[in-house]
Amino acid sequence: MLPNNIILLTDSYKVTHWKQYPPKTTNIYSYFESRGGKYPAVTFFGLQYFIKNYLEGQVVTKEKIDEAESFITEHLGTSDLFNREGWEHILKEHDGRLPVRIKAVPEGTTVPNLNVLMTIENTDPKCHWLTNYLETLLVQVWYPSTVATQSRECKKLITKFATETGNPDLVIFKLHDFGFRGVSSYESAAIGGAAHLVNFQGTDTLASIVLTKNYYDSGMTGFSIPASEHSTITSWGQNGELDAFKNMLDKYPTGAIACVSDSYDIYNACKNLWGDELRGKIFKREGTLIVRPDSGTPTTVVNKVLNILGEAFGAEENEKGFKVLPDQIRVIQGDGVNLDSIHEILSTMKANGWSTDNIAFGMGGALLQKLDRDTQKFAFKCSNATIDGKETPVWKDPITDPGKISKRGRLGLFHYDGIGYKTETITDKGSTTPDILQTVFENGELIKEYTFDEIRDNAKINTLKKV
Repeated sequence: MLPNNIILLTDSYKVTHWKQYPPKTTNIYSYFESRGGKYPAVTFFGLQYFIKNYLEGQVVTKEKIDEAESFITEHLGTSDLFNREGWEHILKEHDGRLPVRIKAVPEGTTVPNLNVLMTIENTDPKCHWLTNYLETLLVQVWYPSTVATQSRECKKLITKFATETGNPDLVIFKLHDFGFRGVSSYESAAIGGAAHLVNFQGTDTLASIVLTKNYYDSGMTGFSIPASEHSTITSWGQNGELDAFKNMLDKYPTGAIACVSDSYDIYNACKNLWGDELRGKIFKREGTLIVRPDSGTPTTVVNKVLNILGEAFGAEENEKGFKVLPDQIRVIQGDGVNLDSIHEILSTMKANGWSTDNIAFGMGGALLQKLDRDTQKFAFKCSNATIDGKETPVWKDPITDPGKISKRGRLGLFHYDGIGYKTETITDKGSTTPDILQTVFENGELIKEYTFDEIRDNAKINTLKKV
């Protein structure tokens, strides 16, 4: 099979849709939105990756048409369902470049639900069938957008507690991506991990950094530190746990390091090994030891670990009245971490007088995998058609589900002081307020490109109201 054959990157039934539109249809216009969901707004991210990887340049060739025709004929059992004439038209008249226009909100922008995020339409009247043919691929932007949204919600929560109990400038390293092994594919790790990096800078998902470098013109977007796993500790044996810990301190005499400490007894490790036998060595290091619990009830374990470490190493009260461990010792919770458990842990810490500065979180499956398209109820719908030269608003309005009523007409996204974002139908009269949707792709060419720094700036929590 030829790589990235755009003709095959769709649902089977869409192959047959070129026969189904009304006669004299010349334009199909569709849009993408979140119809609601777990979070009140969506941080839009990932479209540029899909454009660069799948849509940009000459993506239709004779070899791909031949391959698709043979494959579809065998798949559907007949040769008259494949639109060879349509694809050959794209190859001949457009040099294999897709005659469509995509407009979208700037990546990193956080937009309340029920607003248009992206529109697409054909630019060649003979290719009206192409608009929704691309739905299958384009809707996959739901994944990085949902990860970026969830990650940003975590950032808002952590920032709240950090502002109340400590230093909010430390937040960008408070949620570390542990999700590489927990996702369905390398591509998922890359896209989802990059979405997390929109909000934070800590990650162990190397694929995400590769993606931001290759598709978003970035420098180094994610950072990590030396860290142990259970195999590097338990291979010393239970009686050798102290030696394993000492080895970590000796092999990394400077900088931050993280050490999993629950292989046998996390409380003994914190009190007697780190807090007694190795206490002096820890204080002499030029860096921070980050103790990692990895089992038990997170809220209970974190609170007890902090109390034990506080007794062993001491703690000072910051200007906000909360306890902070010495700079040489911190905690990272990487087990059972999600938005709810982060809230529970930080609430308990605050109630017990501990600053958020003492802890970071590692989030894996809940960050990159425990979500789906319905988390934010993403949908891609046709809202306008040009038939026999007449612009025709179209929509769906099922009596069985009012939540699935779709928008109609050509759409724009506008921002008004005191109101915020609002989706409106674009009329011939136009609007004095500029449309936030920008043309990012047209006729095979990436028109608007975002750097990762621009996206991070768009996603900053303090730049938008009510989102």
